[in-house]
Amino acid sequence: MKVAIVKYNAGNIYSVIHALKRLGVEPVLTDDPALLASADKVLFPGQGEASNAMHYLREHRLDEVIRSLRQPLLGICIGQQLLCRHSEEGDVDCLGIFDTEVRRFQPTRHEDKVPHMGWNTLHDTRSMLFKGFTEEEYAYFVHSYYVPLCPETAATTDYILPFSAAMQRDNFYATQFHPEKSGSVGERILKNFLEL
Repeated sequence: MKVAIVKYNAGNIYSVIHALKRLGVEPVLTDDPALLASADKVLFPGQGEASNAMHYLREHRLDEVIRSLRQPLLGICIGQQLLCRHSEEGDVDCLGIFDTEVRRFQPTRHEDKVPHMGWNTLHDTRSMLFKGFTEEEYAYFVHSYYVPLCPETAATTDYILPFSAAMQRDNFYATQFHPEKSGSVGERILKNFLEL
């Protein structure tokens, strides 16, 4: 199986590579459109700032490549947010796979810390990513922006308000949390993705 990871100006790529290697997969990290198009599975992970990331994707025409993919793609963290229509982070238009806007968390109580950081539960899961899951599993989050609940929501988490912890539309899958940092739960999600 050929697995490609989208190479762009985002952090946290290497923990995803190591997580895939633990599952016996040697991914290729690339910004080559031909390699991305010919892969069996594509991962679009990262941590970073949305407007800078979109600038890089457009400059390297990776925005067009990602939109054109027909094989399963998994966006992780900012990867999920960039798959949406627009982000408040840098007030930038994104890839538009998911027709929704990314918003910044607005704390309502003293104990509401932003970024949302740490372990939280996933519920209302409905995607093949969560095959074999019980009702609530814990995953690891680090983010200041969130995707509101929408028709493409594939899992929900509550922090300040309910939001999309995961999303799916056609061959595009995404998680706001970091499966590569979520222990056995995240490993199962990555395995489910590789088996799609």
